Amino acid sequence: MRKNHLKPIAAVTGALALATTLTACGGSSAASDEKVVTVYSADGLKGENGDGWYDKVFEDFEKKTGIRVEYVEGGSGEMVQRAVREKSNTQADVLVTLPPFIQQADSKGLLQTYEPAGSDQVESAGKAPDGKWTSVVNNYFGFVYNKKELSTPPATWEELLDGKYDEKIQYSTPGVAGDGTAVLIKAVHDFGGKEPAMAYLKKLQANNVGPSASTGKLAPKVDKGELLAANGDVQMNYAQSKDMPNLGIWFPARSGGKPTTFALPYAAGLVSKAPHSANGKKLLDFMLAEQAQKDVSAVGGGFAARKDIEATDANAAALVKLMTGVEVFEPDWSDIGTSLDTYVDAWKAATGS
Repeated sequence: MRKNHLKPIAAVTGALALATTLTACGGSSAASDEKVVTVYSADGLKGENGDGWYDKVFEDFEKKTGIRVEYVEGGSGEMVQRAVREKSNTQADVLVTLPPFIQQADSKGLLQTYEPAGSDQVESAGKAPDGKWTSVVNNYFGFVYNKKELSTPPATWEELLDGKYDEKIQYSTPGVAGDGTAVLIKAVHDFGGKEPAMAYLKKLQANNVGPSASTGKLAPKVDKGELLAANGDVQMNYAQSKDMPNLGIWFPARSGGKPTTFALPYAAGLVSKAPHSANGKKLLDFMLAEQAQKDVSAVGGGFAARKDIEATDANAAALVKLMTGVEVFEPDWSDIGTSLDTYVDAWKAATGS
C-alpha cells in the first residue's frame, strides 16, 4: 500500500550476506537457529524520528525475546517483487504490505499458512481465509492538503482541476506504491467505473507534477507549500502531522456525492521457506498481542487490527473524529488482484505516464 525507496535498518546488509553464505554452504539449520528475524515492509509504520509503531514494537520484541529485527523498507509492489526475485534464496521471514499486493504475494507463492495468536479477533475482511496473511494495523486511504495555503480542503475531485492547482498536485505511482494504486481504486469507485475514472485522471494530469515512487515524500512537500494536495493514508499522514503543522487530511468526494475512503490495512504474512520461520511466527504473534495493538493508535496513529481492542487514547479520539461523515466502501480485492495490471496499463495510457 506503496513506496519504492529501500531503507535498510540496522545491520541488514550483513544479515542478508550471512543468510546467502549459509544457504550456499547448505547450512540452513544454522540460519534457522540464529537470533534474528528479517522484515520486508511497506513504509509508514516506522517513525521519521524513531518514534513510530515499528520502532516500539521491534524494541519491545527484542527485549522480550532476544531476537534482533532486521528491517528493509520499500514500496508495496517493490517488496513483493524483491521477494519474488529471492525465491530461490529466501531472505525475508515476514512480509508486510498493503492490498492488493498482499494478495499478489500470496498468488505468487510467497506466503505460507500461519495464523498468529490474536488473529481470531481480526475481522474476516482483514485476513486470508487460508491463514496466509492477517492485518496487523488497520488504516484508510486519504489525501493531504496544505492548511496554511488553503483555508478548507478541496471538497471534490473536480476542484482539483482548477487552474490554481497547476503543478501543485502529485500522487504516487499506481502499481508501485500502495497508496498510488489506491488512487485508481477510489477513482474507479467514485466515478462509477474504469473508463470515467481514467477520463478524469487524464484531465487531472494537466495539474499533476508527475508520478512519485514514494508516497511518504509527498507530505513534506505539501507541508512546505511546494504542493497543495497529494495522496497518502490516514495512519502515515496523521503521524507525520505531529511534525508538519501545515498538513491536513481530507477525503475527496465526487461532485454532489459524499467523501469516501476504504480500508488499506498493513497486512503481514510468514514468508515461504523463511530462513528464520520460528522467529517470524514469534514476531507476528507479538504484533497482534494486546499491548502492541493498543500502541497502534497511541504510538503509531493508526487503527488496531483486533476488534477486541478498545483504544481510549487521544490519538484514537482524534482519528474517530477525522473519519466522521466519511463513507467507507469495500473494494473487490479479488478482482483488483487479478486485474491490477489492466488498471495500471489503462492509467498509463490515459496519463501518458
